[in-house]
Amino acid sequence: MALKIYNTLTRQKELFKPIKPGQVTMYVCGPTVYDKAHVGHAMSALVFDIIRRYLEYKGYQVKHVSNYTDVDDKIIQKALVEGVEPLKIAEKYIREFDQHLKDLNVLTADAYPRATEEVDHIIESIAKLEEKSYAYAGEGDVYYRVNKFEGYGKLSGRKVEDMQAGSRIAVDSQKEHPMDFVLWKAAKPGEPFWESPWGKGRPGWHIECSVMCLNHLGERIDIHGGGNDLVFPHHENEIAQSEALTGKRFAKYWVHNGMMQLSGTKMSKSLGVLVTVDTFLAEHEPDVLRMMLLNSSYRGPLTFNEETTQHAQNALERLRSALRPARPQGDGVRDGGLQDQADTTYQKFIEAMDDDFNTAGALGHLFDLVRAINQARDQGVDAATLAVGQDLLRELTAVLGLTLEREEKGAGEVAPFVDLLLEIRSELRNQKLWALSDKIRDQLLELDVVLEDSPQGTTWRWK
Repeated sequence: MALKIYNTLTRQKELFKPIKPGQVTMYVCGPTVYDKAHVGHAMSALVFDIIRRYLEYKGYQVKHVSNYTDVDDKIIQKALVEGVEPLKIAEKYIREFDQHLKDLNVLTADAYPRATEEVDHIIESIAKLEEKSYAYAGEGDVYYRVNKFEGYGKLSGRKVEDMQAGSRIAVDSQKEHPMDFVLWKAAKPGEPFWESPWGKGRPGWHIECSVMCLNHLGERIDIHGGGNDLVFPHHENEIAQSEALTGKRFAKYWVHNGMMQLSGTKMSKSLGVLVTVDTFLAEHEPDVLRMMLLNSSYRGPLTFNEETTQHAQNALERLRSALRPARPQGDGVRDGGLQDQADTTYQKFIEAMDDDFNTAGALGHLFDLVRAINQARDQGVDAATLAVGQDLLRELTAVLGLTLEREEKGAGEVAPFVDLLLEIRSELRNQKLWALSDKIRDQLLELDVVLEDSPQGTTWRWK
C-alpha cells in the first residue's frame, strides 16, 4: 500500500508524491514565544515529529524547517509588563522550548529561523509584492490586496465576497478592503523597529512564514504543517503571499493537526486555559504525552485530562511488558508462533501508517505483537525466539518516537543485590516459610521492584 496523506487544500486523502523523488521538504509553523509553552504546542511538534520519522523510515530524505515568531504584539506587551527588551522575552522562551523538544525526543529540525533574522528578506519580498500591485502602502503600513489574488480562500473554503469585517478582522481606514491584511506595521513609540522603504516598522505575522519558508526550502515545498487553528487566516494568507511572489503553487500538501482541549476548551495562553509543558513533565515521563497522541487521530481534537493521561501511561507499560527477558530455567521452546505474528504485525503496521499516519491503528497491531510475545514467554520460549518479536517491537516503536527502554533506576548497581534476595526468597519458599518470602516480595515492591513468579522461576523488574 502506498502512503496517502489528507490534504486540507483538497479535503481528501491523496497519494503522496513529493516534488523531487526520494526527497521531502516540510515546513511547520512554530510558536510565538511570549510565555511558557503548553502541551498544545508540544502536540503540534510531536505530530510532525511522528510524520517525519515515518517518512524517513520509508526511505525519504526529509528537510524539516520550523520557525519561531520572535517579534509580535504579545511579545511586546509581555516585555512592557516585565520591563525588559522584547528580544530578551523571546530568547528566554525559545531556550525553554528548545529544551522541551529535547525532553520530548523530538528530532532536531534542519533549521529554526526567527522572524527577526529574516527582516531584510521580508522587506525585499514586500517590495516585490508592491511592484506587482499585490501590496500597497498607507502612512507607514503596508497591506496585501486580497482581491487581486484570484485563489484567495481556497484553503479554508471561504469566499472573499462572503467574508465580513468583524470581531476577528479590524476595520481600518487605511485599507482598500476589510479583508486586506498587514505586511508591514509602522512602529509605535517604544516598539522595536527596522528601517524600511515605508519608514520604521516591523513585519506582519503572515509574511514572516512565507519568507522563511521560501528562504530555507525554496519556492515550492511538499508539506506545510501546523495546527488547524492556523488554516485561516494565517495559512490562507501565506498562500496568497507566496504564490503572488513566485507565480507557482506553494505547498503541495497542507497537513493540520487538531487542537488539544482541556475540559472541552481549546488550550490557549490568551484564555488562560492551559497545562504547561513544564508542569506536565514534572509529573509524567515524556512518552506519556506522545502516547496520548498516538492513541488518537492527529487531525482530530484531543481531550487532555487525568483519564486520558492514565490510559496513555497504562498503554506505555503494556508495550514495555513485552521487553522483559525470557523466563529463567525455561524448557527451550523454539516455536511460540512469534515469527508469523511478527510478519503480520509489520505488514499491518505499515498499512495503518500509510493510511494518513493512522497511529491508533498501528498501535493496535503492536499490542497484538505484545500479546504474542508475552504468551510466548509464558510458554517458556528461549531468549533467541523471544527476540524475534522484541526486536521488531523496538524497531516499530522507535518509528513512532517512543523510548521504551528507559534508563533504569540504578539497575546495574542494584541487580546483584536483588538477585541475591531472590535466591534467599527461593530457599525460603522451598522451606515453606511463606511469611518471610512474602515479606521480601512486599518490601521490594515498596522500593519499586516487582517480582513475577512462574513455574520456570522468579524474575524481577522495575515498577
